[in-house]
Amino acid sequence: MQIQPTALPEVLILTPRRFGDARGWFTETWNAARLAEAGLDLAFVQDNHSYSAPRHTLRGLHFQRPPRAQDKLVRCTRGVILDVAVDVRRGSPRYGRVAAVELSAENGQQLLVPKGFLHGFLTLTPDCEVQYKCTDTYAPDCDGAVRWDSIGFDWGTSDPVLSAKDAVAGALADFDTPFTYEGAA
Repeated sequence: MQIQPTALPEVLILTPRRFGDARGWFTETWNAARLAEAGLDLAFVQDNHSYSAPRHTLRGLHFQRPPRAQDKLVRCTRGVILDVAVDVRRGSPRYGRVAAVELSAENGQQLLVPKGFLHGFLTLTPDCEVQYKCTDTYAPDCDGAVRWDSIGFDWGTSDPVLSAKDAVAGALADFDTPFTYEGAA
């Protein structure tokens, strides 16, 4: 598996190898032992799968605060999305900076979004399916969101399809982050 950093070095692009023949292809999307050797020692405990029918559906920017914070490994298995992570660790030299990666069923790339980063995605095609693994289960009392258009990032749309929760989320400037930067990267 190829592992490469994004504009935010803790947010990683994982590109699994595909083995193809006349029937199609096979890929291993996660192997705990192999990736632990590369320094990614994560215990995923929940898998999520979302479907978005209209193009320009925007889900996010979401987080789950400690003690139930989550690392997420995100992939798009149908369609194309713009996957976005925002550093919100208090004291981080990259606080408020964005990493954005296009994930698609075709490119097979995955984005690893660690704890301390907001996460969201915009569907670039209709009928998108997104699957992601989490290192903690959903905890409604720790769930939160920051408004998508408050991070100084050009999403490529000014009128996305939003959930009620995302439409009323507070701005990044007003966000009292529960996350703390813990060192160099």
